[in-house]
Amino acid sequence: MLAIGWWTRGRIKNHEDFLVAGRRLPLHLAWATILATWFGAGAMLTATDTVRAKGLVGAALDPIGAGITLFLAGLLLARPLWEMRLLTLADFYGRRFGVRAERLSAVLMIPTYFGWIAAQFVALAHLLELVFGLDPAIGILLVAIVGVAFTLMGGMWSVTLIDAAQITIVAIGLIVLAGSVLGELGGGSIAEGVARLGRETPAEKLVLVPTEDLAAFVTWMGVVAVGALGNLPGQDLTQRIFASRSASTAVWACHIAAVMYFALGVLTLTLGLAADLVAPEGSAGKATMALLAGLFLSPWAAVLFVLAVMSAVLSTIDSAILSPASVLAQNVLAPKWPGIDLLALNRWSVLGVTVASVVTAYLGESAYSLLESAYELGLVSLLVPLLMGLKTRVGGERAALASMLAGTVAWCVHFAAGWESFLSPVVDPLGLPLPVAMTSALVGLLVYLAVASRERVAVERGS
Repeated sequence: MLAIGWWTRGRIKNHEDFLVAGRRLPLHLAWATILATWFGAGAMLTATDTVRAKGLVGAALDPIGAGITLFLAGLLLARPLWEMRLLTLADFYGRRFGVRAERLSAVLMIPTYFGWIAAQFVALAHLLELVFGLDPAIGILLVAIVGVAFTLMGGMWSVTLIDAAQITIVAIGLIVLAGSVLGELGGGSIAEGVARLGRETPAEKLVLVPTEDLAAFVTWMGVVAVGALGNLPGQDLTQRIFASRSASTAVWACHIAAVMYFALGVLTLTLGLAADLVAPEGSAGKATMALLAGLFLSPWAAVLFVLAVMSAVLSTIDSAILSPASVLAQNVLAPKWPGIDLLALNRWSVLGVTVASVVTAYLGESAYSLLESAYELGLVSLLVPLLMGLKTRVGGERAALASMLAGTVAWCVHFAAGWESFLSPVVDPLGLPLPVAMTSALVGLLVYLAVASRERVAVERGS
């Protein structure tokens, strides 16, 4: 992998090559890097554990919500954003709404990645501890060094090529593990294993959409909506759209990645459901993927599986580092230092983001869990101006700024108060809990429309 990163150094001539691969990614690399970025530790490990514990209803966020994101990106965002020839998503807010909206969007976007990156560092460090007995503190540093090395050497080119290699390893590892587990379940026949899984899995675990009461359904839909919409205003996704060689390539890359994401997601859900049928009693609560790999894979296949997990996490890490670093360099630092070497500035920003994420990881679980929770900030603050600004001519700078601030404040108030639903003390007794993130985004939409209306009236009076 490091050899790939070193080889791509020759392709980097300027900051556009570093950030968006010179806008030259062909379709097969574009969809592969999107898929590898999406299919990280959460999709491969956490979703399997969740489905084992809760059944298919636990798939609401991942893979259902996350997979829908990719379809929506191809349907709504890919073509118009690519045609704007942007380098970062914050550039869109600047071009559509003005400099202040650009700066605010960057400030809201960058910190949301630190907890996510730190969580990946910690997850892979614990895997290294499990496999090699490496101290987690050293593991975090080692993972960070490898991740930043990938990113620094070739930027988006190295990230893309490494992603393509890593997602291949991930797919092979999952297919081998799923085939082994289903074959064991079916007495040597995968088809019989699938049939037995359907027969013997408790009926309540096969329920995908809860319909027993309205509150459960609304909560489930809220989780799906957060997963589907929350990642749309993300630099990691849009950066791959910008890097595609054409608008059509960007659109098809999103759709193909979505199909492949659901295909791999079906394998993880299958393993989650099968775990209780094939794993020994008393194993509940243990990491499902690692448990199944230890039970059913040969030593060589187990090594392949470990490589697959490492590959999934590393794909997430290198993409997650480059994304906020791009915004930091282009939209925060570059305007303050006109004439600076932008390629060097982007590389220094990669180092800065990595250091901040390592510090977050060392601060402990409470720190990175807190920042991980902030991923919803993109949904509540940036989604409304993105969609309204891209799809309509309604609203200007004031509407965008007001919407960003209103959604952020509404979400922060609920987060600080520990309310798990919107206006929890008032709404919960009514038996209809409203999702905080989606309702905060709705607040942002209402504020956007109200301020846009005032802007229109002011323009009409001025004319």
